[in-house]
Amino acid sequence: MAVDAIDTGSELVLAERAGALGVVTLNRRASVNALNLEMVQAMHQALDVFAADDAVRAVLVRGAGERGLCAGGDVRVIYRGTIEEPAVAMEFFAAEYRLDHAIACFPKPYIPFMDGLVLGGGVGISVPGSHRIVCESTRLGMPETGIGFSPDVGGAYFLARSPGAVGRFLSLTGLQVCGADAVYAGLADAFVPASQQGALRAELEQATCAGDVDDAVARYSLSAPDTDLRQRSAGEGTVRDTAEGAGAGRLEAARGWIDEAFSHETVEDILEALQARVEGAGEAAGQGTLEREALDAMRRNSPTGMKTALEAIERARQLSLADTYRQDYRLCGNAVLGNRRGGAHATEVETRELVRPGHDMREGIRAQIIDKDRNPQWNPATLEGVTAELVESFFAAVPGFPDLEFPK
Repeated sequence: MAVDAIDTGSELVLAERAGALGVVTLNRRASVNALNLEMVQAMHQALDVFAADDAVRAVLVRGAGERGLCAGGDVRVIYRGTIEEPAVAMEFFAAEYRLDHAIACFPKPYIPFMDGLVLGGGVGISVPGSHRIVCESTRLGMPETGIGFSPDVGGAYFLARSPGAVGRFLSLTGLQVCGADAVYAGLADAFVPASQQGALRAELEQATCAGDVDDAVARYSLSAPDTDLRQRSAGEGTVRDTAEGAGAGRLEAARGWIDEAFSHETVEDILEALQARVEGAGEAAGQGTLEREALDAMRRNSPTGMKTALEAIERARQLSLADTYRQDYRLCGNAVLGNRRGGAHATEVETRELVRPGHDMREGIRAQIIDKDRNPQWNPATLEGVTAELVESFFAAVPGFPDLEFPK
């Protein structure tokens, strides 16, 4: 099979054409392929090349190394924006969301191999795809409420469309889930064991149309993963569904209490219901159970981030994906500005009128990534201290920065 390298202008994103398949490889292994502006721009450039190439029938996206597809965005750049240069962070957010939107609108099958860590920005470049592939190593999550803000990259749009209250659960807790859970939540389409991904790729390289891609993914995908797995045919060979294969997810089994606890209108009521669930279960809800993990996560997450996240999901139910990206741009922009009262880009009037306690983005990144003391000092420190006016302020236009637009 002839392989032609494509120049992306960056060593951090590699691209090649292998037969009918365009392949994009994120190549920042030391950071688990966390996205920076250079990578976002290079990936967008590669997709533009593949979209225009009639010989390319589909695009596969993968991460270099063994640790994951992508562990998110480069939060150190965002932290810099909260300290002194908000324009740097805003430029990154705009480019990232435009890339995510381009993926959602991509005219050919877009197939992310969602191996290992798929967090935050990694969700942004995979979940809008057409054929989303998970495996036994997948650990998917939107951890933003744990570092002081709310899920972005269109996450609220997809989470709002997860079954029942599962999307609320994932957003408010920030917990990571396995591949089977990602499929159940509507964030992935197919479970293909890592041992079979090479064979799947070989078939994709021979695709002549989108239907060939559908057929290839269906052949290698395990159906309804559970603990009593079956063997079934896969073309000339077989895929043996063993206990090391799809495995059992936890979300479907927990759906009853997730819906009961997380369907309440306020984060306070959700937390109270979850606490009652744990206390009522006694020793059965000890360490290692999903409800205990959820409760512990919500107790340590940003109160402002959780309330903003809940509001974002409810609004996203009525939004298009493009408008959800625009909402994300406002949310993250106002989080970057925090208590800087508008920052250097605000007018004098905006600076004087933007009065709020500030958001927790800077403090969350400091505690988890910069200083790593794992002891964020949230402000406000309690859910009761987060007013409706504070939450509403994050949905307003970002002072000094026009709303996000997409190329025509």
